[in-house]
Amino acid sequence: MRVLVTGGAGFIGSHLCEALVARGDQVWVLDDLSTGRFENIEHVPEITTIIDSTLNQEIVRDLVREVDVVYHLAATVGVQLVVNHPIRTIVNNIRGTEVVLEETCRYRRRLLITSTSEVYGKGAGDVFREQDDRVIGPTDRLRWCYAESKAVDEFLALAYWREKRHPTVITRLFNTVGPRQTGRYGMVIPTFVRQALLGEPLTVFGDGQQSRCFAHVGDVVPALIALMDDPKTNGEIYNIGSNQRVTIESLARRVIERADSSSTLRYVPYEQAYGPGYEDMRHRAPCLDKIGAAIGYKPSTSLDQILDTVIASVREQIRRGA
Repeated sequence: MRVLVTGGAGFIGSHLCEALVARGDQVWVLDDLSTGRFENIEHVPEITTIIDSTLNQEIVRDLVREVDVVYHLAATVGVQLVVNHPIRTIVNNIRGTEVVLEETCRYRRRLLITSTSEVYGKGAGDVFREQDDRVIGPTDRLRWCYAESKAVDEFLALAYWREKRHPTVITRLFNTVGPRQTGRYGMVIPTFVRQALLGEPLTVFGDGQQSRCFAHVGDVVPALIALMDDPKTNGEIYNIGSNQRVTIESLARRVIERADSSSTLRYVPYEQAYGPGYEDMRHRAPCLDKIGAAIGYKPSTSLDQILDTVIASVREQIRRGA
């Protein structure tokens, strides 16, 4: 297969590119390196990399014309980045996806779009299913612009499928972690790990009793490929993640233990970190019944195994001065 991966120099994108090359696919990457890093993929010489944005419709058209399928991962992500740069978030996520949809539809190229668990908003449920109602905060709370921009992406993709029969599948990624993930934009596990390895206090926002589920990128990437390879997934939305919950406070303590660190915990109010009016969800876990029925997906990497891989990766980064 000839494959285009937008955002292929990012954390998940780089692991996806590795897996595609390993199975013999010819891979092109389109990435503006705003949050991705060329170092994530430079060790895979079979990849052709174009440093540009999905906002450049001419470049996207030229690339889509040459490939068989497209994985669209390019997006503005990370709580800190979203709060600090809402215009960039909205424009990149909505217009970038619109361009990719237009061009993949033009050439009838199958498309996989990565969305996010953020689209569920602050719903009261503990476990979220693909057909659940969505509860989103007010528009003056900028943290919700990311969720809404990705929801618009989903609406647009499903409209292309229903009106034009454009073969598209949508995946809602819950917290995905592993080597190469950066903590620069608010990702909690690499942030905790770096703080623990440096002997710094681990920053826990709020009371630490909010819970999340963390899936290893090595479980997520094969699911993306399997969904792309199955034409029966056209026009469908699938949760991808882990359903094993942990509170953020417990997560911080496990990081300290696995890293053999002497760090302590430091509790910081959300308002101090992100400004007044910031809203967070107490609990978020995916229902995996639908994706399990479709492709037999079942995450197999434990949280301790995940932490060990991230600790090893961050320790090497620190050793290299990165």
